[in-house]
Amino acid sequence: MASEKAVSVILVVVFAGVLVHITYLASIFDIYFTSPLVHGMTPQKSSLDPPAKRLVLFVADGLRADKFFEQDENGLTRAPYLRHIIESQGCWGVSHTRVPTESRPGHVALIAGFYEDVSAVAKGWKENPVEFDSSFNETQFTWSWGSPDILPMFAKGATGDHVFTSMYPATEEDFADKDAAKLDSWVFDKVEEFFIEAKSNHSLFEKVSKGQIIFFLHLLGIDTNGHAHRPSSLEYLNNIAFVDKGIKKTVQLIDDFFGNDASTAFVLTSDHGMTNWGSHGAGHAHETLTPLVAWGAGIRGPITSDGTGSQDGLSSLWKLTHLQRNDVNQADIAPLMTSLIGVPYPLNSVGILPTAYLNNTPHYLAENLFTNAKQILAQYQVKETFRKDTSLIFRPFRALAGAQQLGMLRDIKSALRSKDYDQASQLSRHLMDLALEGLNYYQNYDRVFLNTTVTLGFVGWICCVILWIVQQHTDITKQATKSYQQISAFKKGKQHLLINTGCAGLGVLEILVLAYQTAPVMYYIYCMMPLFFWNHLAKQTDTITSIWRYICTNNLGKRLMATLIFGVLTIEILVLSFFHREVLCLGLGCFCIWVLLLTRACWSARLFWILSALGLAIFPLLPVVGREANYPLVILAGFLSIACFGMVLIYSCIVSPEFYQQAKKSARIIAIQTLAIAVAMYIVHSTSNSFKIKQGVPFANQTMSWIILFASFVFPLFSSKNLVLRLSSITLGFISVYLLMSTAYEGLFILTLSLQMSAWLVMEHKFQRQPGWNFLKEGLDTSLTRPLSLDDLRGSYFFVFFIITAFFGTGNIASINSFDPASVYCFMTVFSPFLMGTLLLCKVVVPFVIVTCAFDAVHLVRQVPVYSLFLVVLVLTDAMGLHFLYLVQDYGSWLEIGTSISHYVIMMAFIIFLLLIFGLSRLLTGASIGLEFRKKQV
Repeated sequence: MASEKAVSVILVVVFAGVLVHITYLASIFDIYFTSPLVHGMTPQKSSLDPPAKRLVLFVADGLRADKFFEQDENGLTRAPYLRHIIESQGCWGVSHTRVPTESRPGHVALIAGFYEDVSAVAKGWKENPVEFDSSFNETQFTWSWGSPDILPMFAKGATGDHVFTSMYPATEEDFADKDAAKLDSWVFDKVEEFFIEAKSNHSLFEKVSKGQIIFFLHLLGIDTNGHAHRPSSLEYLNNIAFVDKGIKKTVQLIDDFFGNDASTAFVLTSDHGMTNWGSHGAGHAHETLTPLVAWGAGIRGPITSDGTGSQDGLSSLWKLTHLQRNDVNQADIAPLMTSLIGVPYPLNSVGILPTAYLNNTPHYLAENLFTNAKQILAQYQVKETFRKDTSLIFRPFRALAGAQQLGMLRDIKSALRSKDYDQASQLSRHLMDLALEGLNYYQNYDRVFLNTTVTLGFVGWICCVILWIVQQHTDITKQATKSYQQISAFKKGKQHLLINTGCAGLGVLEILVLAYQTAPVMYYIYCMMPLFFWNHLAKQTDTITSIWRYICTNNLGKRLMATLIFGVLTIEILVLSFFHREVLCLGLGCFCIWVLLLTRACWSARLFWILSALGLAIFPLLPVVGREANYPLVILAGFLSIACFGMVLIYSCIVSPEFYQQAKKSARIIAIQTLAIAVAMYIVHSTSNSFKIKQGVPFANQTMSWIILFASFVFPLFSSKNLVLRLSSITLGFISVYLLMSTAYEGLFILTLSLQMSAWLVMEHKFQRQPGWNFLKEGLDTSLTRPLSLDDLRGSYFFVFFIITAFFGTGNIASINSFDPASVYCFMTVFSPFLMGTLLLCKVVVPFVIVTCAFDAVHLVRQVPVYSLFLVVLVLTDAMGLHFLYLVQDYGSWLEIGTSISHYVIMMAFIIFLLLIFGLSRLLTGASIGLEFRKKQV
């Protein structure tokens, strides 16, 4: 009954931990990711006639600015038609994107004019987490051709039946194709068929002939070729030339159809760029700098320049210093398009009209800037009204409070009436800047309140967990209650009643305030959780006081203080590693020094630890995986894995005859798993060669890869229950899968990490060694448990350190957002975000599982209940999470802001994710290993 009660309590604690972390993970979205969309606004539209009846938008997905504008080694441009447009007819510049540089948020910024928050990633960048207005929605009609990943979101968000889409099947997006330019060819062909049909279809002809229409051509070939072959490849560069020819043909087709009426505007741009190693999602300049070329009706021609306007030197590299360059933010393209065809600005657009691209009268420019300002001001007014109506103490944005706002609008109108268009334009720009600043102010209106409640709750939760560990998993509470007199039950009951009454009253007050402010449901949870935690701590004041007195009057106090100081320093190392991977090398170096100072371990065990730690320290110094493929390293990793684990098993059999007898029973499974590694090596070699000669991936390779993937999770369950054999089987199985997903040194990393885990297990066994124990024969008895000691904190810290090393060993934060599709080519080549993302998750999980399995074995060696160590891990990770909460920033570059937030999100999701990994590890090791341990008579 006692054990059943203990299990129930553990489950309650685990459930509470998951609930707390989910809640505080959600809090960061309320603090920093609150949806910028507001409703209840009137569309704003200029009353003047637009210069264009129609607009053609070309989006070359994944097109880098430098690869488009630069000339080759022969001084020739890759896009001769568009280069001619830049030099003779149109206007050009660089469009600056924001993080995350992914396809969906890039297109939303281009077409809807606002920067979508990253919560949309939960929908796979496909479904609309919130409905939003777009340039397409404001048109009379919009026709679009291209990828099924992009087009549906703008058709779904449109009101009425005026946005038409034509998409190729998703199976066409195959990275194994010789040349993905066929995707762009499909688009150009469909556009040509459309206009041929429009000549004979009277109804379609009438629609096309109307004004305020957009044609959208989404060209995915460049992006696909960049992922598959890298942006420096001939496939990527030739695709640029192919798109240039396709655009030239399409422009001629459209001009001929409309009789060269000079009423068509053309815009070419890209949603994002791409790194040299074929990825995107982070903030590298190659990802955030995209080309923008506009020409046709309403667009001004080129303006000569003396070359002094380009501060970054890019125009010089591109041989374009003689022409004025006009850079924009990506969201500015949406108001540019709507201004050209005279439709209302998208309701939630935060873009500012780039008047440098327009060829029109000062009156037209001033009027459109004023319309742009009113559209942004409308968003500000809705936000201000909401905050005013729902705040007990309203704090207005002073720069636009009351009379100031009315005065600015009056001044702009007065300048327009007096035809002082320059003054009107300046005032409109100033009003937009203030409105955007005010919009951000009201967007983050509750930030201080939320940060305070989350911090109070977080600290309370950490203190509760620490108290639980001390009370339930150590002898300190028992000794403290013996040494110090406790208050009577009657007095304690009165104290608890007073505390409960105070907390209840405070809770009611909070609910009333939140209800008046019509706060979201999550706000109630944020406010109630600190009350619950601090109420519990307040009731334990007597126990906490006794524990503190006991610690201070014993030698335990000095040891505890030293442990806390050391713990803070080591946690700071882990926090710093999120910013600089190289810091992990410092930690591993400290581990080597620690081992040298030990006397309880033999020299061979210490040497094994030092060599594996130094080997592991090499990887954080290497470039992030994915930049350059190096498949010979993958093959080498396979050979070394077979050799190393073969030597370990052979040595164990020689040392222990009992181990040899158990190994004979698992010989067949070990042999099959070793063969799987050899097959994986062949598949990687064969697949890489097939890609080199552009023959795709053999079906047999893909089939065998999936078989190895599923077998790696199943075969260890049938291996011996001996500790060493079971861990060896798990590692061999996962190494074969990891090799299939490797493109460079990842295979060597997983092997070195596995050897380090073996060294960790050996060292822990040396520390806990007692007469009569045979590590290789049977392991340890799970029924032999003891209370936690300060030394056990080391095992939990090692676990957290190695988990973070597993995460950062071959990459960084951005590598999750922008992984290399080449990692999954052995399994699939057809673009499928969900399935590819699942495979990527498997690649991320494998090192975690290996470390967690080792941790599961360590608790057996240390004879400590695993949930005791896990609670210590919980405290360590929560302390890091609290630190990252204070490091979150809302200033600086978008990369810095996004990175600071992602650190906090990772730590909050870490413990939830770790519980799932731990469950898998227990399935693979814990339950099975425990069956064979029996108690020894010492």
